[in-house]
Amino acid sequence: MNRVYTLYRVSTKQQVDRVKDDIPMQREACHEFADRMGWTIDKEFLEKGVSGFKVSASDRDAIQDLKAAALNKEFDILLVFMFDRIGRIDDETPFIVEWFVKQGIRVWSVQEGEQRFESHVDKLMNYIRFWQASGESEKTSMRIKTRMQQLKAEGCYTGGHVPYGYQLVDTGRVNKKGRVIHDLEIDPITADWVRDVFSKTVNEGYGSFRCASYLNDKGCRTHAGTKFQCNTIIRILKNRMYCGYMSQAEDAPYLEHLQIIDQPTFDRAQNILEQRARNNDVEREVARTTKSKLLLSGIMYCGHCGGTLTSLYHVDKYTRKDGTEVKRTELKYLCYHKSRKLCKCDGQTSYLAKRVDAVVLSVVNDMFSSIKESPDEAVLKKNFEKEMQRYRAKKTKLNQELSKQKKQLDKLEDEIAASLTGESQYSPEILSRSIKKLEDKISELNESIQSLDDEMNGKKTAMEQVKPMYDTFKGWATEFNENMSTERKKMIISQLFSRIELYKGYDIHIELNMDYKQFCEDWSTLSSKSVEVE
Repeated sequence: MNRVYTLYRVSTKQQVDRVKDDIPMQREACHEFADRMGWTIDKEFLEKGVSGFKVSASDRDAIQDLKAAALNKEFDILLVFMFDRIGRIDDETPFIVEWFVKQGIRVWSVQEGEQRFESHVDKLMNYIRFWQASGESEKTSMRIKTRMQQLKAEGCYTGGHVPYGYQLVDTGRVNKKGRVIHDLEIDPITADWVRDVFSKTVNEGYGSFRCASYLNDKGCRTHAGTKFQCNTIIRILKNRMYCGYMSQAEDAPYLEHLQIIDQPTFDRAQNILEQRARNNDVEREVARTTKSKLLLSGIMYCGHCGGTLTSLYHVDKYTRKDGTEVKRTELKYLCYHKSRKLCKCDGQTSYLAKRVDAVVLSVVNDMFSSIKESPDEAVLKKNFEKEMQRYRAKKTKLNQELSKQKKQLDKLEDEIAASLTGESQYSPEILSRSIKKLEDKISELNESIQSLDDEMNGKKTAMEQVKPMYDTFKGWATEFNENMSTERKKMIISQLFSRIELYKGYDIHIELNMDYKQFCEDWSTLSSKSVEVE
């Protein structure tokens, strides 16, 4: 009997009816072949957009249905256009073909004939065929990946999601498949909203929820016409394309015409995201949130128990002599641990916010006023050069000493031969001890030189980081004023100070962030008493 089942497969959905080896062509060729052979096609199985190289047979419904039909003896011949339609996995597909033959199913290909297993040569040819098909798939994959990387390096749009802030432009060209080729370019309107998102995050400490609400309140919508969500904002903040890179790879080429955000702003945004994702027991250098109206909410700690101080709206009530009752709402910092009796904290339960904020603002203003006396970039570089000269002088001295010790070692090693023949005035034991001492000395010198090199490299790396830090520091000094928003002040203070502790009697201890100590060494640790506030 010649009951025939056919299998048609294409790797991509675009191949269904457009290009070579598409399903209509496979069907037509199989029907013509069956007519010539005098067979009747009883059933056809189609796989659209299924990769025979990436998808295992166990995950392909058509293969599993064909296996079930073979076990039930529903057909006699499996016909395909080419054997690689069954699959392209070299360590799997040959055994699937062999399995069908063992079930009494003859496997035929329009192009390659029948696959038999009557000899070892047949088995070898069967394996070689699919080994070659697997190799072709790997080569195709490599060519596609390489070409995609080349296109991205050239700034070409290769398909996929268009990030917010960009738009597709019709180039007027078409590809081999007749499709219009688009270029990616900045959309002026949405790009401004992207800049706002980064600015609100970096400068004012907005979280993803506040940024999403901010855009939605402005009437902005995503490319799909939907409202912004938290995860949409996070994807925007993490997308390196806004810096002018089509790919997330570190070696991706820079494309100036696609840059919306400068690299320092992008890096600061990544730092903020990373720190806000930390566990509560890990200290952060930025405020977790700036939504609170209190300047230091979330970045101030109780000096007695170490707990974070929370904000509190407290209503003070008192009665005047004339009998009138007065209510006054006061903003306060509250030691949550003491208020809930979670520990034996001997500090105050609450502190007036206006008194605490005044102290910190006074310190910040004094610090920024004194920045004019701090070293500028030229002085920093000059000091760095002096340090490098000292390091080079030390290394030269160490190398000279090392060379001297090596020469002495060579002389002692030459003396050993003379000692063994009795021609030396030194015994082998004395020479051995001397050589051991020289070897230890040489080892110490090598370690000192290596340590010095490591220190020099560390200084060079630190110097490369000084410039952006210094620019940021100077920028804060110029920008900081009483008219600045509370959110912006909080972001600056949280990055400027590594820790602010509040003690009983409004004594505040402030520690400057390590990155900025080099610009104002006199301000590394501060202890300020309260100031009178009307």
